[in-house]
Amino acid sequence: MRNPVYRRRLMIVLTSVVVAGTCIASGETLPAFFSEQPPALAGQALSASGAPALHSIVDSARNADLRWPDFTPYKTEVAKLYETNGYSLLWVQNGRVRPQGLAVIALLQNANAKGLDPEDYDGSRWQARLLKLGQKPSEQDLVSFDTALTVSAMRYIRAIHCGRTNPKEFKFQLDMEEGKQLPLAEFIQTQVVNAGDPAAEIQKLEPPFLGYRKLLALLPVYEGYANQVEGEKLPTVTKTVRPGQAYAGVVRLGRFLQTIGDIPAGVQLDPNATVYQGALVVGVKHYQDRHGETPSGNLDARTINELNTPPAARIRQIKLTLERWRWLPHSFPQPPVVVNLPEYRARAMNPDGTVAFYKNVIIGKAYGHKSPIFEKEIQYVVFRPYWEVTPSIQRSEIVPHIQKDPNYIAKHNFEVVTLKGEVVTDNQVSPEVLEGIRSLHLMVRQKPGDTNSLGLVKIIFPNPDNVYLHGTDAPELFTQDVRDFSHGCIRVQKPEDLVAWVLRNNPGWDLERVKATMNGEKNNLQVNLATRIPVLIVYGTATVNEENQIRFFDDIYGYDAELEKALAAGYPYAW
Repeated sequence: MRNPVYRRRLMIVLTSVVVAGTCIASGETLPAFFSEQPPALAGQALSASGAPALHSIVDSARNADLRWPDFTPYKTEVAKLYETNGYSLLWVQNGRVRPQGLAVIALLQNANAKGLDPEDYDGSRWQARLLKLGQKPSEQDLVSFDTALTVSAMRYIRAIHCGRTNPKEFKFQLDMEEGKQLPLAEFIQTQVVNAGDPAAEIQKLEPPFLGYRKLLALLPVYEGYANQVEGEKLPTVTKTVRPGQAYAGVVRLGRFLQTIGDIPAGVQLDPNATVYQGALVVGVKHYQDRHGETPSGNLDARTINELNTPPAARIRQIKLTLERWRWLPHSFPQPPVVVNLPEYRARAMNPDGTVAFYKNVIIGKAYGHKSPIFEKEIQYVVFRPYWEVTPSIQRSEIVPHIQKDPNYIAKHNFEVVTLKGEVVTDNQVSPEVLEGIRSLHLMVRQKPGDTNSLGLVKIIFPNPDNVYLHGTDAPELFTQDVRDFSHGCIRVQKPEDLVAWVLRNNPGWDLERVKATMNGEKNNLQVNLATRIPVLIVYGTATVNEENQIRFFDDIYGYDAELEKALAAGYPYAW
């Protein structure tokens, strides 16, 4: 998937989030952006009595002065770094902290700027440690300080580069071992401890995506909102309030919308208003659109509930989505297709990281099947496909329908086939055939055509869940705000544009040919891609859209809650 001849750094404008990533490990070749620097350090050598203290901390992978003392996942890298430097101190020289150490400490103290928790990196403890070093510290104090800074630096570098948690812990189909991996000891040795600007070197490890940077830039904005927004909530409603009607929370609503930017700061609001109208309606429509609702301008229960969600909760969504951004590979062999599940949207990306176009999608959950999160490769397209009913759907849905109506197969354009694909019947189902369907000795598939549940085309990226992108025979469902009506596959609105984009490297496959083939007479026509294209299904409940507006979405699968719980557990995280 990662062709070294054709690697492009991609600035994705997203989504959730969420997929195979670059991570940090030992024994790998340094990435190309590393500069050559001499390995020698100006660190302080230890006495014969001080060296055992350093060995003790490194060998035990534990520093009791750290908030999270156990650094077992980093033991090998910490040992390698100190061994390279003859078990001298890295950050201290002549009893003073070297400038590079001070620069790293500043990063750790300001980790919240990256959506991280400074306390994970002992943010509040460094000032006291620095003061202690100015008061004739013992060699044991210097050793404890130096190793604490080394471990904290490694934790921070890994966190901003590929996240704190491994997505496999959430059963996501993401391979954190793929891609270029960063050896921590070598990176710190060559890029940090002797660097003129260690912070700039570390910042290069962050995701290069435009969507990540835009979301990161809005984090302090929402932190500012949290300090401005009054704590009192808007009055709830039992009956929808429409424009021109009275509402008890009009004044408070106006202040809130103006604070968070949905009503421009220059708009004058009536401090004595009692009627919901004018600029308030425009502001609510803007707010609704940013929060995944139809911008009706009506104040219903759902909109009031969204409005009453405190900025702190939005900050949480931003931070969790930033964590998932770090799970992404930092480059792709081809510009990918990215599907953000909570947003119900798919994007086709340009080589420069901008969005070529986006499509609304329908995803899974309502029928008990969530759409999976993964990175795969689009390999081929099938025009006018059969819908091969999965065994679980066949047993749980098709069989009960046939039991109620033996003509169900014929009425819905299905046919019963053997495991070799030989047609048994497309008419009334006998008890014997029904038993074969129930036992899975016979399978059910839907014939190609306009009434096929997959529509007129499907885009295939082989995966264990047998999930793919496809059209639909029910386009009216795209008018809904919440679109989780599938069994796990992803339905694409007007899929012909996406198909033409996917086949753009196949000579002759332009949009007109795609449309003609979809509406032609040849069924189940497979077209292999000349160039495979990455597809990412991700999960982000906070995104910045193409109009540079931040948008928030419901935690439809509960993955935000799961990730927040895992992060709250602190170090060491499972890798």
